Amino acid sequence: MPELSLSAGNPLETAVDILVLLCSEDQFAEDPLIRAADASLGGALRQAAADERFRAKSGQTLALHTLGRMPAARLALVGCGPSAGFAARDARPAAGRAARLAATAGARSAAVAWSFVPAALLQPLAEGALLGLYRFDKYLTSDRKTPLALTALTLFPGASKLPDDEAEAALARARNTARAVARARDLVNEPAGQLTPTRLATEAERWASENGLAIEVLDRAACQKLGMGLFLAVAQGSVEPPRFIHLAWAPPSPRRRVVLVGKGVTFDSGGLSLKTNDGMLDMKTDMAGAAAVLAAIAAAAAERLPVEVHALAACTENMPSGSSYKLGDVLTSMAGKTVEITNTDAEGRLTLADAITFGLALQPDLLIDFATLTGACVVALGPHTAGVMSNDEPLAAAFLSAASAAGEDVWRLPLPPRLADQLKSEVADMKNTGERWGGALTAGLFLKEFVGTTPWAHVDIAGPASTDKELGHVGKGGTGFAVAAILEFLRRTAAGLS
Repeated sequence: MPELSLSAGNPLETAVDILVLLCSEDQFAEDPLIRAADASLGGALRQAAADERFRAKSGQTLALHTLGRMPAARLALVGCGPSAGFAARDARPAAGRAARLAATAGARSAAVAWSFVPAALLQPLAEGALLGLYRFDKYLTSDRKTPLALTALTLFPGASKLPDDEAEAALARARNTARAVARARDLVNEPAGQLTPTRLATEAERWASENGLAIEVLDRAACQKLGMGLFLAVAQGSVEPPRFIHLAWAPPSPRRRVVLVGKGVTFDSGGLSLKTNDGMLDMKTDMAGAAAVLAAIAAAAAERLPVEVHALAACTENMPSGSSYKLGDVLTSMAGKTVEITNTDAEGRLTLADAITFGLALQPDLLIDFATLTGACVVALGPHTAGVMSNDEPLAAAFLSAASAAGEDVWRLPLPPRLADQLKSEVADMKNTGERWGGALTAGLFLKEFVGTTPWAHVDIAGPASTDKELGHVGKGGTGFAVAAILEFLRRTAAGLS
């Protein structure tokens, strides 16, 4: 990533390869930066905007050479839509488009400026700019691999500038968040043949060493001693050995103890309930929950947040073989509950249940799990929004608020008690699946059975964990979704705000 800096100067006087101005739809005609830039170019900017029908709608871009009339070699505009209601969820993709535009132009130096954005959005703007430059190109051959030329990126907040100390703190948080999101994206984008449970544990060990985290990695035998019957049943169909990862950040005098659980299925074939070819294509991403919590705890440690955090991930593949767990099997969980298997493709909730039980033994003040759990949640909320279910209203409200401030879309979903009847079994304490309708909710209700009275939230990230389209600050592939929300939640917890 390039060096990121702030400037209080006049962006129109900066000598860079490209200057990008963020502009709003309703204020475009009167924007002081646009007016000054157009004057410097002798009216060429307004003319180009008219010719190209640029109206500063969200996602619109316009670029032109300045031909020596300005210190910047090129000038570009990025539309941000209406200024009213412009928030973190808008700032990150807008800045991401600006940075991506600069990178596509082959610029070595770039500046991004604005006049309408509130000062409080400096951090998400900086995050978006850095994340817009993310690339996963390690497997591209040399003739297709274009190195990133951009080495310096300067932000010009203008009149909405924060005090210097607050601005530098916001930039530091943005750098740390962007690095954590990029780490999670790297894991999600790795082919499943490379990112096995063992390799994921190795990466966690490296992050632990870098950030002063304690780590424990349990193998199959250690998990058997703990009675993790649900997790190990999922793992028994694969030749790849399972790994249970426990990362811990334990600062002195922590404010609270938080347990984060992430689904770590490094490849999900569906098991004997085999997925279709199309349904299996993206299943290397089924460990996005684990990637999010592992990357987030490393970032929390890097910031030395005064919150005790434990990140747990039960990592395995879900494969069909002669040793696979079967429909009709009755499994015993670490909590002692028995579960009848009615679908081996509902494996994530099994791994999470044992991980939650392990986490509860740590006596946390609260527990949150993150998982690419159900296609039903994507059907309900679409590809960009995560579903949140909880047994605790204050926790749910605090997490939703943190996610909104971080620019990540989440939506509260219910846990209707009547749907729990779908999980009743004639031969065990419960089944692992319910009926088709309300599938995301019954998955949440299944997990709720293992939580007890501890404040808990379940975040289904099946939709936004990956994307097949570029979305401003997000390229195709793994998105690193939930990392920013987790970090914002932990920062607020550290400050006594949640």
